[in-house]
Amino acid sequence: MNLQTKWWVLIAIGTSTFMSALDTSVVNTILPVIQDSFGSDVATIEWIVTVYLLVVSGLLLTFGRLGDIRGHKPVFLSGFIIFIIASALCGLAQSAGALIAFRGIQAIGAAMLAANSPAILTDNFPDHQRGQALGLQATMTYLGLTVAPSFGGWLTHLFSWRAVFYINIPVGLTALFLSWRFIPTDQPADSSERFDSIGALTFIIGLVLLLVGLNQGHAWGWTSPYTLGILIVAVLFIFLFLIIEGRKNHPMLDLELFQNRIFSAAVATAVINYICVFSIIFLMPFYLLQGRDLNPAQAGLILTIQPIIMAIVAPISGTLSDRIGIRWPTITGMMILAVGLFSLSKLGPDTQYTWIAFSLVLTGSGTGTFISPNNSAIMGSAPLNRRGIAAGVLATARSVGMVLGIGIAGAIFTTIMAHSSAEESGNAFFFAIQTSFLITSGIAMLGVITSAIRK
Repeated sequence: MNLQTKWWVLIAIGTSTFMSALDTSVVNTILPVIQDSFGSDVATIEWIVTVYLLVVSGLLLTFGRLGDIRGHKPVFLSGFIIFIIASALCGLAQSAGALIAFRGIQAIGAAMLAANSPAILTDNFPDHQRGQALGLQATMTYLGLTVAPSFGGWLTHLFSWRAVFYINIPVGLTALFLSWRFIPTDQPADSSERFDSIGALTFIIGLVLLLVGLNQGHAWGWTSPYTLGILIVAVLFIFLFLIIEGRKNHPMLDLELFQNRIFSAAVATAVINYICVFSIIFLMPFYLLQGRDLNPAQAGLILTIQPIIMAIVAPISGTLSDRIGIRWPTITGMMILAVGLFSLSKLGPDTQYTWIAFSLVLTGSGTGTFISPNNSAIMGSAPLNRRGIAAGVLATARSVGMVLGIGIAGAIFTTIMAHSSAEESGNAFFFAIQTSFLITSGIAMLGVITSAIRK
């Protein structure tokens, strides 16, 4: 590969990452508009987001493994085609049910992209630039998350909510051409390996049931028969999946990867990091909108601080980790994140906005410092013929961490509010926010430990 080609590969992968992050975030911001357009209830509209999360999460390992067997480039290109077609169908949807179904198809394409992009980057960049490349990819993710609320609102106001989906077509076609033109065709490491369909099906059922239970637990009640039943069945399927994988000659998830302490510690810390990050994403809008009575534009401006800092810091940390190793940047990142969360646990009804901004700068700096070296550790510690699995594990860690973060923060918040009287509700609101951030600060400190135990 010549010097220029690898950067074109990064541009192609970065465009797909930006598109996926933008689409995921922007749909959340226009849900009320879609609800009014179809005249649907909130419970139905929520499935536009939920079905996307469930399908993506359930298929990440499957498509990562398929990339190892069939080649990452063809799976990646197929993902683009499915994503672009499904985006057009979403824009044409005439009912909430149709939009939910098309979002499920769109999620299939998104899973094919997410499960193979880190592996493609790792294969096309030398080891001494792996952290830098993954850091720049992370920057594209954070840029997509940053511009999504304002960009989605502008498109919806100027045209309609359907434009949010149509914009994926020209962006996706551009990235598809760049990917087809510049990503080298990779040959599977061992073409004799067969796809583990039984393991894939068992994993999908187990993970989807687990995510449904965690996602709906606050609504159904964490001790309700529905929640407990789904979670128990989910655990049984995941346990069965591990048994199946331990006996397969060509498993979908190679459990030997977790015998590598660098890999297992990096995955565990990734889950912890995403728990912390998504607890902030979940709680801060409540604090700013309900606790401080800001309007959505004011709150949105404050909330862009964290992803902007993450976008700036991630490539710097990735480049640094290529020179000094991944251990100290990941430890430092999780420690800064813990301090930032502790700072957020001091939020009250009269907290200065400079303190809020300072706290979000800390959490953004900590996550940006952590994420690129940790992703590099996961991808770099996997053998060449298992990098698709490693990429799938990395993306699955993000999905599980997201759901756990929202579930934990939501459970703490709603439990405290439920046990307060009407007269105490004002004080209870801020106490619930403070307690949630204090507990997630402790979870982040656990991440400092898991980062430190790696070699």
